[in-house]
Amino acid sequence: MSKIEQEAQLPSNAEGRDEATLADLMKKAQLPKGAHLSTARHATITGMPIWLYVLMAVVVLVAALTGTLPGGMLPGFAVSMLLGGLLIWCGNLFPIVRDFGLPTVLCTFVPAVLIFFGLMPESITVVVTDFVTTHGFLDFFVAAVIAGSILGAPRALLIKAGPRFAIPLLSCILLAFTLTGVLGAISGYGFWTSVLTVAAPVLAGGLGLGAVPMSEMYSSHTGQESSVFMGDLMSAVVVANIFCILFAGVLNGLGKRKQLFVGFSGNGELMRIKGKRQELTTPPKRSVASFLTLGKGLDLTAVLFVLGELLGSYVSVLHPYAWMIIAAAALKIFGLLPKDLEEATTDWGELVTQVMVPALLVGVSISFIDINEVLASLGDPMFMILVVFTVMVAGGVAGLVGWLLKFNFVEAAITPGLVMADTGGSGDVSVLSAAERMHLMPFAALSTRIGGAFVLFLTTLLVPFLPVG
Repeated sequence: MSKIEQEAQLPSNAEGRDEATLADLMKKAQLPKGAHLSTARHATITGMPIWLYVLMAVVVLVAALTGTLPGGMLPGFAVSMLLGGLLIWCGNLFPIVRDFGLPTVLCTFVPAVLIFFGLMPESITVVVTDFVTTHGFLDFFVAAVIAGSILGAPRALLIKAGPRFAIPLLSCILLAFTLTGVLGAISGYGFWTSVLTVAAPVLAGGLGLGAVPMSEMYSSHTGQESSVFMGDLMSAVVVANIFCILFAGVLNGLGKRKQLFVGFSGNGELMRIKGKRQELTTPPKRSVASFLTLGKGLDLTAVLFVLGELLGSYVSVLHPYAWMIIAAAALKIFGLLPKDLEEATTDWGELVTQVMVPALLVGVSISFIDINEVLASLGDPMFMILVVFTVMVAGGVAGLVGWLLKFNFVEAAITPGLVMADTGGSGDVSVLSAAERMHLMPFAALSTRIGGAFVLFLTTLLVPFLPVG
């Protein structure tokens, strides 16, 4: 056992451990924060020494090539996490393009490209597809994101700053939906097609609450396969993320050079109202959790998912995901859960998002993405125009409405504006890094969580308007 592991190891009775002690342990250990990040020297892949990773990958590859790779959840995890970890590692090797979302792009499209050129063993394709669909990894991931995001949103912050912050957040979502739809209607692309295949996935605050569940909802409505929609949805999210980073850098540069008008740039200060900063911060995320805590979070997440399915089966006007969102929001708003259970569910959601996002992206790429359809989307000039237009509207509207509410324009345009249109957690980091405003991460997280849940809920209401055929 390494020194880091020894310092971070917790006794078996960690359930009641004081939070300060846990924080001290993590500070000493300096453990990596998630599977999305490589170490400074890129000496590990998925947190493992490269030599050990290579041995593990060889075992799985030999099993696949010899036709002895078994089916089920464990092989599904093995393939998707090993391949996802490698692609994340490769993306992080290139500092400049890494900041423009290269790791996410590689995970999203490389597996599908390998299939396109016939370089992916058939047994791997079958195992991962079954893992994502038949064995329910997709629902497993989305449920954790929904429950953890909503129950992890600080209630005090929602009460104090929520109403003021919610206005630019909701404005950028609703106006981006509307104006993108109008542009799509004028161009002949179609109002509802533009809203549901461009604006909705772009503004969902990431893949977990965007392209992935939306493709399932659209499939249920139209009777077509999820892969029919996944190419467009994933392409929209990835292209939008790139432009979000570029626009964030431009806004940062403009703010440094000239104060175009009063309240244009706060140089990192979100609001023009003094003395409010303490009210507009969130406590740091919990870094560690006991096994029992994670188990409780899994239990509650699973029950919320079952409740969503139960309600959805009787009131089918809303998708089960929407019912799950409503149930989680009610528990949070009315304080119906003990704090430790809320934290447990948040911890479980953090575990899933920090460790399993690469696996999800790889699984989605193998199971749903058809490169022929992606190339058709990227080769469609109107599609590209609609994506860029959605990003510009989101940033511009959030900045303007925020400015009217005493926010600084640049800061409001970045969060909630641009962070709503990026790829979620990793996208938030890239956007705020390009804007040199990493301290706004709590608000980026709040935008992504609450805004993303609202977009998914709104999309469930609009799915019946999606053209069939």
